[in-house]
Amino acid sequence: MTVEVRLGMHAAMRAAAVDLLTDFAQDAGINLQIYEGRPKSIYPPCAFVDSISETVTYTGLRARVVAADIVVIHGLFDSKETATQKDAFVDAFMDWVTDNPHVNVNDAIGLVTSTVDDPNYVPDWMPPEGQRSYYATHIAYEGHTQGRGVMV
Repeated sequence: MTVEVRLGMHAAMRAAAVDLLTDFAQDAGINLQIYEGRPKSIYPPCAFVDSISETVTYTGLRARVVAADIVVIHGLFDSKETATQKDAFVDAFMDWVTDNPHVNVNDAIGLVTSTVDDPNYVPDWMPPEGQRSYYATHIAYEGHTQGRGVMV
């Protein structure tokens, strides 16, 4: 008997987000540092999974939406060059994700559902001397699945 071992949904979404960014950067020829969590130091351009959240609804089945908040740091605070780089990155990334819907997370569909600019992103987990202001983008990458039947 073969037993399939699957990552939990949160771990699978984190891994899928890293894979998605890695595949995009390689395909686009971008030298992007990619981390599974918050990095100890920041050298733009870089991207990491900042947090994971989950929403669950019950309609006879348990439907889970697990979202990875990806932060892409493009450069130092809000310069014309950095804003132009950000625009090009987000437009190319969104087109690439649409053209490459191959990501499957534990039988869930992986979708980018929003992007939000953060032109004054400060990494608050770093010591004060390491806190600088960066131009960043938050990307919501969600895994949608319908799961087990439940008593409601």
